[in-house]
Amino acid sequence: MEATQKWHKLPRQPSLKKLTHPNYGRPGREQLPALQDLTRAHIESFNEAMTEGLYQAIQAMKPIEFNIKGDRLSFAILDAFISTPMVPKGSLCKEPKLFPAECRGRRCSYRGKMMADVSWSINGVQQGVIKQSLGNIPVMVKSKFCNLYGLSPKELIEHHEEEQEMGGYFIINGNEKVIRMLIMPKRNVPIALYRPKWKSRGPGYTPYGVTMRCVRDEHTAINMNIHYLENGSVMVNFIYRKELFFIPLGFALKALVSFSDHEIFSELIKGKEEDSFYRNCMTQILRVVMNEKCQSRNQVLKYLGERFRVKFGLPEWYKDEQVAEFLLEQCILIHLKCNIEKFNVLCFMTRKLFTFAKGGCMEDSQDSLVFQEVLTPGQLYLMFIKEKMEGWLLGVRINLEKKSQKTNVVLNADSIMKIFSFTADLTKQCEYLLATGNLASKTGLGVIQASGLTVVADKLNFIRYLSHFRCVHRGASFAKLRTTTVRRLLPDSWGFLCPVHTPDGEPCGLMNHMTVVCDIVTKIVSNSHLLPLLCALGVTSVNGIPGKPYSECYHVILDGAMVGWVEKEFAPSLVNTLRTLKVNRERGVEPWNEFVLIPMTGKASLYPGLYIFTTPCRMVRPVRNLAEGKEELIGTLEQLFLNVAIYESDIVPGVTTHQELFPHSMISVVANFIPYSDHNQSPRNMYQCQMGKQTMGFPLLTYQDRSDNKLYRLQTPQSPLVRPTMYDYFDMDNYPVGTNAIVAVISYTGYDMEDAMILNKASWERGFAHGNVYKTEFIDLSGKIKVAEDTFVFGKTLNNEHLKDKLDDDGLPPIGAVLNFGDPFYSYINPSTGEDFVVYYKNKESCVVDNIKICSNDLGIGKFKEVCITMRVPRNPTIGDKFASRHGQKGILSRLWPSEDMPFTESGMVPDILFNPHGFPSRMTIGMLVESMAGKSAALHGLCHDATPFTFSEENSALEYFGEMLKEAGYNYYGTERLYSGISGVELEADIFIGVVYYQRLRHMVSDKFQVRTTGARDKLTNQPVGGRNIQGGIRFGEMERDALLAHGTSFLLHDRLFNCSDRSEAHVCVKCGSLLSPILEKPPPTWSSMRNRKTYCLICNRTDSIDVISVPYVFRYFVAELASMNINVKLSLQ
Repeated sequence: MEATQKWHKLPRQPSLKKLTHPNYGRPGREQLPALQDLTRAHIESFNEAMTEGLYQAIQAMKPIEFNIKGDRLSFAILDAFISTPMVPKGSLCKEPKLFPAECRGRRCSYRGKMMADVSWSINGVQQGVIKQSLGNIPVMVKSKFCNLYGLSPKELIEHHEEEQEMGGYFIINGNEKVIRMLIMPKRNVPIALYRPKWKSRGPGYTPYGVTMRCVRDEHTAINMNIHYLENGSVMVNFIYRKELFFIPLGFALKALVSFSDHEIFSELIKGKEEDSFYRNCMTQILRVVMNEKCQSRNQVLKYLGERFRVKFGLPEWYKDEQVAEFLLEQCILIHLKCNIEKFNVLCFMTRKLFTFAKGGCMEDSQDSLVFQEVLTPGQLYLMFIKEKMEGWLLGVRINLEKKSQKTNVVLNADSIMKIFSFTADLTKQCEYLLATGNLASKTGLGVIQASGLTVVADKLNFIRYLSHFRCVHRGASFAKLRTTTVRRLLPDSWGFLCPVHTPDGEPCGLMNHMTVVCDIVTKIVSNSHLLPLLCALGVTSVNGIPGKPYSECYHVILDGAMVGWVEKEFAPSLVNTLRTLKVNRERGVEPWNEFVLIPMTGKASLYPGLYIFTTPCRMVRPVRNLAEGKEELIGTLEQLFLNVAIYESDIVPGVTTHQELFPHSMISVVANFIPYSDHNQSPRNMYQCQMGKQTMGFPLLTYQDRSDNKLYRLQTPQSPLVRPTMYDYFDMDNYPVGTNAIVAVISYTGYDMEDAMILNKASWERGFAHGNVYKTEFIDLSGKIKVAEDTFVFGKTLNNEHLKDKLDDDGLPPIGAVLNFGDPFYSYINPSTGEDFVVYYKNKESCVVDNIKICSNDLGIGKFKEVCITMRVPRNPTIGDKFASRHGQKGILSRLWPSEDMPFTESGMVPDILFNPHGFPSRMTIGMLVESMAGKSAALHGLCHDATPFTFSEENSALEYFGEMLKEAGYNYYGTERLYSGISGVELEADIFIGVVYYQRLRHMVSDKFQVRTTGARDKLTNQPVGGRNIQGGIRFGEMERDALLAHGTSFLLHDRLFNCSDRSEAHVCVKCGSLLSPILEKPPPTWSSMRNRKTYCLICNRTDSIDVISVPYVFRYFVAELASMNINVKLSLQ
C-alpha cells in the first residue's frame, strides 16, 4: 500500500502539451497508476481473499461427520485453489487461455476452475485424499487469477482490451458486474446503542445494549449483543442461522473459564470497585447460575449443551460438553481464539454497558463513519464460497445417505468419487449471486441485505464507469426508513466521503462516494508482533496489576481483544511513540494501523480507552504529519482526536499535529472534475456529479471489439481549455466528454425561456456535438429450433431475388450497409430441407451496419450459429435534446437558429449557443461565469487554465486575474462585448457577456423518448389501447387528466378521449329486462340459406322486438360478465 507516496506526483498546472507530443496516442510502457488505484480496493481484496483468505477459510471449516451402516464417516476439505480461465479440455483452439474480450463477445462468463483436496476417513482411520473439481468460479478481471494480470498496455491492446484497463469487475453472461461496497458496523468494536425496540425482546428488557460485529480473519461474521435488564442483570444475545438466542451473562462467563466465583467477580469490577450498585448486580448475576445448581464449569457446559443440542445439528455421539464448546466457539466472540480472551472482553463489554446505562458515557452512533467499515467484494465472495463449500459437503452426506438406503454401498475411493460427481458444484450458485445480486444463504453471512449486491458497470461514459468503483452504499434496508438521520452528512466523514457526490432523490445520502484520496485497507497481517512492543512501551498485561488503581487506567484494546492496562498520565506519550513508529515504519508497525486514545473527560463522552486497529476493510486517508514531515494514513476514529489544519495559515504551533495534502482532497474523483466548484451553490455541484455520468462522450477506445447492448459516441469531442489539475492527473483526455462552445448570455427571440437554449445552425452543420449510438443484436439460431431434428445455419438460397443486393451469401448484411425499416436483416437456412427464413429489420430508425462478429461455443465446434451484429445509429442534435455545462446548468435545444440571424460581435464572430441570463441569479453558478472568462482568455493567449477549486479566494480574486488577462488581449475587463442584432444589424444597447464554456451533450434524446400512436395494439381483455413506447402504445389519460377536462367544461372532448378513442363497442341489450347478457343470435335451421338475416332475441323474455343496439365501453361489458360469474345481475334502465 504505497498510498503515502502517490500524491507527490500531482501536476501543478494542467497543460495541453501532452496532446501535441509526438508519442500521444501510442501505448506507454506501463499503465497510468492513478487510474489503476481507483479499482485497487476491489482487486486487492479479491486477491487477498482467494489466496490467503481461502486457505484460512478452509482451515476454519469443520469436518462433516455422520453414521452410515454403523461406520462413522468424516469428510473434510484440506485445500482449494482456482486456476486461470481456460477453454475446456479437448477443445479445438490455438490458445488455451480465455480472455475477457472473448467472454464479452460470446456473452459467456469469465471463470476459472476450482479444485479441492477432500480427505475422508472411516471410524477415525484416514482413507486418503481425493482431488475434486468444485465447478467453475467467476474470476475478477485483472486479479492474480486473470489472464490479463501483469500485462503491459501494448499486450492488453493485442488482447482487444483498453490500454488503461482497470479491472475490478466480473464478466457474467457478457455483462460487466461490480460487487457493491456496503457499509457495515466496524468489526470487533463494542458499540453502545439505545434501541427502544429492544424493550419488546422480553419482560424486564431495557433499550440499553452493547453490540459487537465479530469477524474472524477469514471474514466469517456474526452479530452479538449484550442487553441490560431492569433488575440489573445482563443477557447475552447472538444469532445462529438467522435465529435469535439468549443466555444469561453468568452462564457465558462460567462456561468460558474454570475460575471461582470470587475470581470472576473481581475481574468484572475492575475499575468500578467503588460502585456499590454495580457490585450488587454482579453478585446477583453469579447467584442466578448457583440457583440452577451449576457450581463448576463442567456443570454449566452440560446445562448449556442439553438445551442447545437440538439447534446445532451435531453428530449424536457428541457429549453435551462438546455441544457447549461448539456454541462458545461458533457463536460467542468468534474473532477470539482462546476462552480467557473471550472472558476478558465480555467483562469489558459488561463494564461499558453499565457505564452507558447509568449515563456515564454517551451512545455510539451507528450512522457515524467512526464505527463503520466497508464490506469489500473479496470479503463477501469468500464468505459466500466458504458457505457453499460447507453446503457441498452436506450435499455429499445427503447423497451418501440416500444411496445407502436404496442399495448396499461399498465405501471405497471409486464409490466416493461417484457420489462427489453427483453432488451439485458451485458454478451455478456463484454465477447466480453475481448475475442477480441476490444472496441465497442459510446464515445471511452477517450482511444486512440479501439483494442488490451487484450492479452492472455500464460504460455510458468513462466518468460513470469509474464512479462505480468508488461508490459505497449504506444498504437497501435504509432506503425504506421514514427517518432522515441515516442520510445526514456528519462531520465525522470529512475527508473520507464526498459531501457533494451523492444522487438527489431516493438514494440521497445512502449512496456515497469515497473522496479522491480515501483508501480501503485490504491487507490481512497478523498483529501478534504488537503485543511484545506494547509491553515494552509500558502497557501492563491483562493479568498484571498496574501502578495506579484500575479506575485511573485506560483499557488497551487490540483488534477487539483486551490486552492490558495503561496509566492515564502515560497514555498520550505512548500513542505519540506508536504514531512515530507508524510514520517511519519501524518495529513492524504497518502504515495502515490505527492508534486511538479516547481520553477520560469527566463528562459523559465516548467510553475511554486505547484502541488499536490493524484489521482490513477500514477506510484510511493520507495527511501530512507535521512533526515527522512525512505523509501518514489516518483512520476514521483516529481523526476525531487529531488536530488537522487545511492551509498553512491554520497551523497553531503546539496544537496542530497534521495538515491536509491539498484542500480539494475532501471531494470525490467526479466532483474534482467540476471547474471552480467552490464558486457554485452546493446543489448545482450535486447535479453536475449526476449529469457528468450521463454525458455522451468517449467511454472506450475499443469500439470494434465491444458488443455492449448500447454504447454512445461523440464524433468530435474536445479537450477543455479550463480544467482542474485532477483532470490531467487521471488523464481524462483519453476519454473526453464535451466540446468548447462560444456562449453568449443573452435573451434573444424568446425561444430560450425556462432553460431552453438556441444553437447556431452553422455550428450544427459543421458537426457541433454530433454523435452515434451503437446498438448490438446477439442472434443465436439454436433458440429458433422448434423440432428436435432441425438444424439452422446462416445463409441464403441463390434463387431468392429480393435478397440479391441486400444480403451477402452468408445471409448477413454487408458491413457499411444502411438498414431501413422493413429491409432484410439476416437470413438462415435449414440444410436438411433447403428451406430459408428471412428476418426483417423492425426498428423505425435507420442505421448502418458497423461490424459483425461470428461466435462459437466453448469447445470451438459451434457451426456458424451465433452472430453478433453491431449497428451504428447516427444521432445528431435535434430540437429537444439535452445539453449541460459543467455547473449543473442543463438546457434543452429549442431552435437551430440560422447563422445570419444570430447576433454577432464587432469582429464578426457568431456565438454557438445563446444562454438565457435568467438561469444565473437564482442558481448562483458563478463558477460558470468565471469559466466563461477563463475560457475566453485561454483561447486568446493559447493557454490552459487551472480550474481546481480553492485556488482563488476573496483576497486573490478570479475576476481580477482573468479580467487583467482579457484586458491585455484588448478585450473588456468584465468579459462583455458589443453585439449587433442579426436581424436588423443595429448595435444592441446592452453589453453582452460572451466567452468559451465547455458544453456536454447528455444521453437523454428526443429520439429515445417521443411516443406517437394513431391506431395499434389493444388489450385482449379490456379492448383498450395498450401502454408502452416499445409496442406503439398510447399514453394513459388518467384520473387527474379527466378532472382537468371536467374543470374546463369540455365534455365532448372528455367523451371523445375516454370513449370513442378508447374502447367504444356496440352491444345488444334487451330494453324490457335491461340485460346485456341475455340477447343472443338465433340458431339457423339447416334449411336456411347462409345469406338469410338472423335476428337477435332475448333469452329471458323470449322476444325479438325488445332488442336494441347501444354504444358502451367494452370494459363495461367485461365488468358485467365478471359480476355475473359471482351471481350478481346488472340491469340497465333504458329510455
